Amino acid sequence: MTTTFGQSTVLGYPRIGANRELKKAVESYWAGRIDAAALADTAATLRAEVWRTLRDARLDAIPSNTFSYYDHVLDTAVAVGAIPDRFTRLGLSELDTYFAMARGVDAEPALELTKWFATNYHYLVPEIGPDTVFTANPTKALAEYAEARDLGVVTRPVLVGPATFLLLAKGHDPFARLDDLVETYARILTALADAGVAWVQLDEPAYVTDRSPEEIAALRRAYTRLGDLTHRPRIFVATYFGDLGDALPALLATPVEAIGVDLVAGPDNVKRLAAAGPLRGRTIVAGLVDGHNIWRTDLRAAVATGAVLAGLADHVAVATSCSLLHVPVDLAAETRLDPRLSERLAFARQKVDEVVALGRALRDGTGQLPPPPPAAPAGWRHDDVRTRLTALRPVDRQRGDYADRVAAQRRRLALPALPTTTIGSFPQTAELRAARAEHRAGRLDDAGYVQRMRAEVAHVVRLQERLGLDVLVHGEPERNDMVQYFAEQLDGCAATEHGWVQSYGSRCVRPPIIYGDVARTAPMTVEWSAYAQSLTDKPVKGMLTGPVTILAWSFVRTDQPLADTADQVALALRDECRDLAAAGIGVIQVDEPALRETLPLRRADQQAYLDWAVAAFRLATSGVADDVQIHTHLCYSEFGEVITAIDALDADVTSIEASRSKMEVLDDLAAIGYRRGVGPGVWDIHSPRVPALDEVVEAVRRAVAAVPADRLWVNPDCGLKTRGYPEVEASLRHLVAAAARVRGD
Repeated sequence: MTTTFGQSTVLGYPRIGANRELKKAVESYWAGRIDAAALADTAATLRAEVWRTLRDARLDAIPSNTFSYYDHVLDTAVAVGAIPDRFTRLGLSELDTYFAMARGVDAEPALELTKWFATNYHYLVPEIGPDTVFTANPTKALAEYAEARDLGVVTRPVLVGPATFLLLAKGHDPFARLDDLVETYARILTALADAGVAWVQLDEPAYVTDRSPEEIAALRRAYTRLGDLTHRPRIFVATYFGDLGDALPALLATPVEAIGVDLVAGPDNVKRLAAAGPLRGRTIVAGLVDGHNIWRTDLRAAVATGAVLAGLADHVAVATSCSLLHVPVDLAAETRLDPRLSERLAFARQKVDEVVALGRALRDGTGQLPPPPPAAPAGWRHDDVRTRLTALRPVDRQRGDYADRVAAQRRRLALPALPTTTIGSFPQTAELRAARAEHRAGRLDDAGYVQRMRAEVAHVVRLQERLGLDVLVHGEPERNDMVQYFAEQLDGCAATEHGWVQSYGSRCVRPPIIYGDVARTAPMTVEWSAYAQSLTDKPVKGMLTGPVTILAWSFVRTDQPLADTADQVALALRDECRDLAAAGIGVIQVDEPALRETLPLRRADQQAYLDWAVAAFRLATSGVADDVQIHTHLCYSEFGEVITAIDALDADVTSIEASRSKMEVLDDLAAIGYRRGVGPGVWDIHSPRVPALDEVVEAVRRAVAAVPADRLWVNPDCGLKTRGYPEVEASLRHLVAAAARVRGD
């Protein structure tokens, strides 16, 4: 890359590999099957593949330092020396210290994990205090720049920007450390310039959310300081996921050479740029290709927007709206999708081609651009579903009085104080995954598959009875994923074969595609729950995924309001709840872990979302009798902003992530006078460590101090599918013993 920015770029690219090579290598390292050198070799191969792909696609400007073994926010924490002392004291190698922060070790719990803005990606929350000593460590960025250069690819290193980094951190007023951190970034920029780096990308997505005048002024101060450096690369400040608002003029007032704006999630950015007047000496990087969804871009409409910007700035480059981290790698791998659907889709590799085509069109004209994607076929419409939605009444979203429900449920379930349960899934063993693969390939017939899954259900039920849990689950051995499993059984949805997307660390998911009206044609879970219930006298929970989470963790159609699609999913779940209840299931859990992550980033837009999100959940859960106990589950989000909505869901019991955040959510619940059942997680299942019995006892006692024991449940933070049976048995044994000990206090 020369001193000019170029005509086309992307803000990032998937780092897991087309076949999840990174996941397999990282997990092999954790298991001791490969050493650090072998892991590094895999990482280098994946980085090289990405750079060659982008170069061969004729992308003008190519990013680097977007690769990560676990999380790019954690990488930035390492780059600025923000490593908590409790990890440096472990005496581990640099790589193992990194993974200790991500996953925890026996001696120390991991950093807190939460959602990355309005996505299903999770980042590790930095811990910043007044005593944190920032130290510039550009080693990773320099090494990857040199790797790419040796391949003949000149790149643009990427870091999370200093203001966003601190706004995402936790501690005693971490943002007060901005000036100190900016000086650390200055040293990093100088080191990059010494290595010949021409451009650097600093990501500041936190400024598409509501920010105070002081925070916006601090952004301007930070980039004025960095822009005034006499020896530095040119600076590209990338923003994404929405409208920059008042932060845009603040950035325009700084000496940075390029500013990126998301024109998919933030179309009003065009008006704000126009209002700013002629943008002389500045490059505007226009996010015209959606990096957060998989639908093809209407290139002719996009280039028209780009042409408007070309009249405002000295130079306009075309980009993705955000990093392509959030979409699958390559549509070419999907050979079984309906061609009518495939022709409407673009994964990361195809989106790079769209960006290049748009850049060329802005320069040379639109003559070679393809026509817009075709309209959806009429067969994707379900008139009976639309008729049901039209006929809905307010009473269809309401259950009986909570006090009456509690009394009916206590009579039916007869549970002890501090009842124990799990969130739903049990370990997905290699044998289970192999059985599903054999069945999918036709080498295991339906009868053999059902027999294998029933054997696992029976094993899970016996294990829970032996451990002494009060409310059991069937373990979900038949489910590949909590969203994909349902999408594969619903009309209007499609599943991919290779459409993997990173959720956190080595955890990858295949988000389904919701392309048409959603309809349930048969029960989806009843057979498995009823079978588990037939094996025990203890209550077994029916397990469903809620409508908001199914939308949030899918790629959703954009031709109708999300609220309408949510209600279509809710109707399918309502029918499933009724069938579960008719089969004798007295506890039904409808998980909504994505309730917070789908919250619009601007407060002005949030209430409308919460209204339809709550309404959809209540539509799904309000068709059963009072003695059926409705649970929901939420995890790994900052819950304070949606705490009143959690109350409005009107679930009888809400289980919620709380172990890494030390039960902070209970204060939020107490502040709104929450009066229903709650199960704050007492075991962090995203870490391989087994919590000590005394540790779990202390967590339960903290919870009892905030919530009366007659409303408190004892459970893990989340499902157990990613854990192994030895650690699950040991941890659940401690969980049950802790509940018994606190009952006796």
